[in-house]
Amino acid sequence: MPFNSLVFLLAFLPLALGLHALCAAWRPGSRVPLLAGLSLAYYAWWDWRGLPLLAASIGLNWLAGEVYGRTGRAAVLTLALGLDLALLGLFKYLGFLAGLIDAVTGAGFSAPALVLPLGISFFTFQHVAYLVDLRRGTAARMTLTEYALYIAFFPRVIAGPLVRPAEIQPQWNAAPAWDLAAARGLLLLAAGLAKKVVLGDGLAAAIDPLWAAAAAGTPLAPAAALQAVLGYALQLYFDFSGYTDMALGLALMVGIRLPENFRAPYRATSIQDFWRRWHITLSHFLRDYLYIPFGGSRHGLPRQFGALLGTMTLGGLWHGAGLTFVAWGAAHGLALGLHLLWRRAGLALPPLAGWAATFAFVVLAWVPFRAPDFATALAVYRGLLGLDGGAAAGAAPDAWPLAAVAFVLAVAGPTARDLTARLPLSGRVAAATALVLAALLLQVGNDANQAFIYAQF
Repeated sequence: MPFNSLVFLLAFLPLALGLHALCAAWRPGSRVPLLAGLSLAYYAWWDWRGLPLLAASIGLNWLAGEVYGRTGRAAVLTLALGLDLALLGLFKYLGFLAGLIDAVTGAGFSAPALVLPLGISFFTFQHVAYLVDLRRGTAARMTLTEYALYIAFFPRVIAGPLVRPAEIQPQWNAAPAWDLAAARGLLLLAAGLAKKVVLGDGLAAAIDPLWAAAAAGTPLAPAAALQAVLGYALQLYFDFSGYTDMALGLALMVGIRLPENFRAPYRATSIQDFWRRWHITLSHFLRDYLYIPFGGSRHGLPRQFGALLGTMTLGGLWHGAGLTFVAWGAAHGLALGLHLLWRRAGLALPPLAGWAATFAFVVLAWVPFRAPDFATALAVYRGLLGLDGGAAAGAAPDAWPLAAVAFVLAVAGPTARDLTARLPLSGRVAAATALVLAALLLQVGNDANQAFIYAQF
């Protein structure tokens, strides 16, 4: 039941908001159980097959936190963390590892095909954050119902943003601000849906045939390859930031503030600046739970370079069980390491040159992230360089007009969060939002509506 589906927008969401309003007005103490129940129902409605694993992981991790809180035995947390990572490895990486073993040994080793539970990467990281923060003393123990809501909260269970316990615990039992927060939440929901439906899906329709042609071995001309590469960079941004805007908006509509996840990342003037703006909650997670434990900047330059490379490589693998994702993460780790050396040498680029270099690198690095294999990625790179003399393949519509609009918005336009925060709320704004939502619902109802990219991770 994706956010951009009619069943969510016209059935689940009105029901959830209506029940929440009644609960908050008449029985405020039952708000947390209601939201937890709605969240589990939402997850089951999308794909019931993953619900037993989600529920079991919630129970076991909460129990580990309780045992640690009463006994102080850190080994319990270590055991729970190991189980979380083992389950993630079993469902997400077993086939990947089997393929590697088979490629190296030729033994014909294969693994059983398992259904990948929705959002397992995200809710596993939430378990890790809770248990690690309990041990660090930066999180308070939750009741089982509160913990179920922390893990399964429906606006963010599938694709984030990632949330620390300390960021959300104080909000569970606070009285929700109905007027301003809920109104801005509706604006964010409309803005995110527009990003996804108009820009993300519109670009996908134009560039997917080009990527399919490259995967099938059809040479691409430089213009077609550039259209595929730049179009995907913009599609991914508006698809995932649109999802996040919708998540933040939905949370505001039930009185919960989630952390910012995007801050105009395609305006970054360095690769370090990019990761301070792109998928911010993941960047913070990788920094606090991988980079710093790896040594961070505390043990000399070689150790710091290795920590950057290791953190980003694992971050790439977290996105997907494939060597192309590993290559994408390693490329960003090397870029961050080189940027570190550049800064240590006291060198600097003018802002415009820094933006151009960063944007070019990020866009080119998205190629293995999007490509199903290295052969396809190489074909796209060869097309960019004009080495194959190909032509635009198939009947793909021209992506340039929509890509130009998306580029201007991504590089120079306001973020949805800033826009909704500055926009004065009035009856006219509400009417305009309603009209926009009505138009988007018509678009959502057609066959071109696509799933969110990050929902598969």
